[in-house]
Amino acid sequence: MKLGLEDRAVLVTGASKGIGLACARAFAAEGARVVMVSRSRVNLDAALASMPPSAHRPVAVEADLVRADEAKRAVDEATRALGAIDVLVQSAGAAKRYPPDELSAQAWRDAMDAKFFSYIQVADLVVRAMGARGRGAIVNVIGQGGKVASPVHLPGGAANAALMLATTGLAAAYGPKGVRVNAINPGGTLTGRVQEGLAAEARMTGRAPDEILARMQERIPLGRLAAPEEIAAVAVFLASDAASYVSGAIVPMDGASNPVI
Repeated sequence: MKLGLEDRAVLVTGASKGIGLACARAFAAEGARVVMVSRSRVNLDAALASMPPSAHRPVAVEADLVRADEAKRAVDEATRALGAIDVLVQSAGAAKRYPPDELSAQAWRDAMDAKFFSYIQVADLVVRAMGARGRGAIVNVIGQGGKVASPVHLPGGAANAALMLATTGLAAAYGPKGVRVNAINPGGTLTGRVQEGLAAEARMTGRAPDEILARMQERIPLGRLAAPEEIAAVAVFLASDAASYVSGAIVPMDGASNPVI
């Protein structure tokens, strides 16, 4: 389905794998002009090779968004490549998972750097420019860990919760300037992050990762984990004019695992 995103300038962070890569592919398939940001050149090169044919060749930018100077450079390079950014999709940064007994104060700080500040340092630059132009859309891929506390994801969950507040706050602040800001909260999704979570829970419980995965899927009413492409489809919709009156929304995508309001 075409959603009117042809020729739109789209910046996707965390775009070299997982949900971010799925988002980059989905926007490219819609005819958008895409800049893909990742801290790994090797992963970026592999991601570029996997992109679908499109009218515009994606641009790759290597940057560690935890660093403010690198975040600014990434936004500057994207703007030079595309012109003004119409859409920002953020999927960069992943806080490490730990059994509770392995936590430290540094782990909590690292989680905020990895997941919160890697988003905020990019969003702060982009949302101001969008507001000055009077239009734009931001989609933050966050995670249900910010709503439902997991013993092996406490620092990351805290960062996710902070991002949800920032998302709704920016939506309210920049709505009068024509900018929409929304978020998606995936639950279990078939990415490398799942394996990390399984390993952490295996250390905590002594159960095998395969057993933990099977039980996880049994608890999901839809009976399976999400595919990254399913998350990307919602990101594309939220960024498009088809969602022109959707802003400040936090969309859960966990297969109804956590029926919270």
